[in-house]
Amino acid sequence: MLAEAQLAFLQKHEKSTNLDDWTFRKAKTRELTHCYHDYPARMIPQIAGKLFDLFGRESGILFDPYCGTGTSLVEANIRGINSIGTDLNPLARLIARAKTTPFCIEDVGNLITQFNRVALGDMLSKIKEPQEIYGITNLLFWFKPEVIQSLLTIRSFIKEIKNDTTQLFFQIAFSETVRESSNTRNGEFKLYRYSKEKLEKFSPDVYGIMVEKLQRNFKGAKQYKAIIDNFKSPPFAKIYGFNSGENIPHEILSPKSVDIVVTSPPYGDSRTTVAYGQYSRLSAAWLELEEPAQIDRNLMGGSRSTKISKFPSEALNEKIEEIRLSNEKRALEVVSFYDDLYASMKNVAKVIKPRGYSCYVVGNRKVAGIVLPTNIVIRDFFECFGMEYIETFIRSIPNKRMPSKNSPSNKKGKLENTMTKEYIVVMQKK
Repeated sequence: MLAEAQLAFLQKHEKSTNLDDWTFRKAKTRELTHCYHDYPARMIPQIAGKLFDLFGRESGILFDPYCGTGTSLVEANIRGINSIGTDLNPLARLIARAKTTPFCIEDVGNLITQFNRVALGDMLSKIKEPQEIYGITNLLFWFKPEVIQSLLTIRSFIKEIKNDTTQLFFQIAFSETVRESSNTRNGEFKLYRYSKEKLEKFSPDVYGIMVEKLQRNFKGAKQYKAIIDNFKSPPFAKIYGFNSGENIPHEILSPKSVDIVVTSPPYGDSRTTVAYGQYSRLSAAWLELEEPAQIDRNLMGGSRSTKISKFPSEALNEKIEEIRLSNEKRALEVVSFYDDLYASMKNVAKVIKPRGYSCYVVGNRKVAGIVLPTNIVIRDFFECFGMEYIETFIRSIPNKRMPSKNSPSNKKGKLENTMTKEYIVVMQKK
């Protein structure tokens, strides 16, 4: 039974089951806790929500093996569906936990008021400047001295918060504040410092950024909590850090236990697509999370294969051979990515119930000028694991934040436009 607040939210935003409409050009993508924290290649909530409305109405458990910051988990929870997600990036997991945690609104509101007084009075500004923050090489290269002082003040305030969930709420706003007040070019996902000319004029209002993030997130938290609190049995969200390509622990998800998978895996290896580890490094260091420097190497395709594999997908094998003829090194990088994707999908298929659904949102990236048909690969791989093909929905991607250009040849300065379409591949377990 849908909660009244949840029904009102869905009705307000015109829940759509029109199979031909997946673009959501005018949709508000930053409501509820979806407003928390920017993140690379984020799936917009309307996609996950529509997939639940079409294929997950009777679902009890969602699994997202590449959950990122928890878009699918939030959309599952507001429909009363329990959710389990995993991601290798500790910052992504922190954001996902924050987005799916109903906070005590009164406690958070009081602390925001208290923080405003700190921001106005700079009451903690006598903190001694550190020579380094563990995980950041050359702190003064990435942050101006006055910015470091303000960030230390804010971090000290957050560490004094006793309640873990309330502290989590402030950590997420702090993470964005770190990134936006750093010397990095904020339009990039990799770590690039502003030019000398830009830095001379760059004077971020660190406290002002933090206050704006807190106020924005507080509004979203109240919207989310109003929905979750109206369920008689509030749905849970559990976030883990296991690698689905290695195994899915049975104590977390037993075989044939999942009703629906809704996910958007990486489109390629981090080195040449989206560098999640680089994006997260500064925030993770200030938050004293585990060292993120090796994240990109641990993600799919991070370790290069030494031989050309043959996959149960002729379309993929043909494209890899085309790449190999011109650049064997790049072909091996492609193989390593699909080796990891294959291993993950094999494990994911095992935990899906008979008649359960899997919905993968993917893009077909270009390597060495050759388009890789990942939408076909997803179908071919899952068919090997006892799943039937249902449909592929195609959408343009006006809203998903991706680099406008990347380096498919992996040669410095040689850029091409990135993909402009996504493919939503729906499969069902036999």
